[in-house]
Amino acid sequence: MPASRRHHRTLATIVHCVGLLTALPVLPAATAPAIAPVAQAATAPAATAPGTPAAPKALAAPGAQAAPAAGRPHAAATPGVSMPAAPPAVPTPTRVASPAARPEVSVAVTPRNTAEPGYRIKVHNRGNAPVDTTVRQELPQGLSATAISDGGRETRPGGSGSTEVTWRLKLPPRSTTTLGTTLSTAAPQRPVTAPACAFAKDGRQPYDCATATWTAPGAAAAERPEPTGWRRQAPALLIGAVAVLVLGVVGLVTWRRRRRPVAAALASDGPGTVYPRPSAPRPPARRRKPPVWVVVPVAATVLAGTVGAAAWSATQQVAAIDTDSQPTNGAWKGSGARGELGTPLREDAFEFTVFRMVCEPGRGARQCQATVGVRNLTPEHQSWHSKLQRAYLANGNWVTTDEPATRRANQGRDVFAEPMAAGSRMVLPLVFTINGREAPQHLELRSGVFSAGVRVDVP
Repeated sequence: MPASRRHHRTLATIVHCVGLLTALPVLPAATAPAIAPVAQAATAPAATAPGTPAAPKALAAPGAQAAPAAGRPHAAATPGVSMPAAPPAVPTPTRVASPAARPEVSVAVTPRNTAEPGYRIKVHNRGNAPVDTTVRQELPQGLSATAISDGGRETRPGGSGSTEVTWRLKLPPRSTTTLGTTLSTAAPQRPVTAPACAFAKDGRQPYDCATATWTAPGAAAAERPEPTGWRRQAPALLIGAVAVLVLGVVGLVTWRRRRRPVAAALASDGPGTVYPRPSAPRPPARRRKPPVWVVVPVAATVLAGTVGAAAWSATQQVAAIDTDSQPTNGAWKGSGARGELGTPLREDAFEFTVFRMVCEPGRGARQCQATVGVRNLTPEHQSWHSKLQRAYLANGNWVTTDEPATRRANQGRDVFAEPMAAGSRMVLPLVFTINGREAPQHLELRSGVFSAGVRVDVP
């Protein structure tokens, strides 16, 4: 036998043995369904009456049950025997949180065009069944309600410093209920933001939230800052610079016209020369320069324009800086923002809105629940983490989200387990556990480790 054929036979034998070894774990699953029919066929003749042909049944039984057994799992064919499941042929894709279902109860808040802060709250029930709900409107610090629609009352939840207006409603199916409030303010020109939320019957799980900012009529023109310093004199400076530039150009043109006849007379050979030409060649004359009274205004104008443009650019950049904002820890992606309750704040990927913040009374370990609206403004799925959401105390210490308590507040759903879908929005409670009587001063919310995040002042 040639050596090449011998090698091929050896290789074929090895491959055949490897295939047998690989198929051994599958043999029990393949042969078990056929064993049970054979056992039943062996016991069938004993149960049949004398004279009844049992051999055909014994021969037909394996063939009749082998086909169904091939298409069923082994556990179904042989109870009590469990086999490991085969791995999937295609890897399981990463799960992405589907957009939250549209709530049956929605809230819309609009400001009124009145001299005092006023709001109109519309609560809509889209479902076909009545819904018991609690509507709460947060009032800014130091403000109180002077007029409340029927059924509402002013309360102070959990001994906190904030005040809210509460309604307990039973919304009929396919109906819209309109509520209203009027607030008192010591500064009528200051915008006032008052968010409102509709909660479930227990008062903790939010259905939907909305916010609106009231602005006094004509306050927009009054809030426009009056230019100060050099900004007020900018038109006069600009006119002066243009005048100096025009005078400089006129002087330069006049000087050149006066110099042209003298130069022409020196260059001509015929009569009309101002000075007789010397017989001996003379050295070339030095080139005359513009007089100082022309150069200085032009240079001053150029310098004033350059300095003015630089000052204007620097002033615009400085005015865009928020001096009240504080730097966030380890954040350099995007720009941070700071605001109050009910103010939508945009960071790198999310738009956060804190609608409500209430803490349990007590001295020991107590929970503070924040009702937060999160909107993914990017065209991609975004993940966020509980450890990046913080509540800061007055002494500078901070605590992160209490994951078990937050999961219980969201009816067992882990809101951080799956990324948010692009363009989706959800309103959810976040729970922070704090030791002591001190309440959080502000919240820091962010979508990622390198995101600048937002800071929300809470009462």
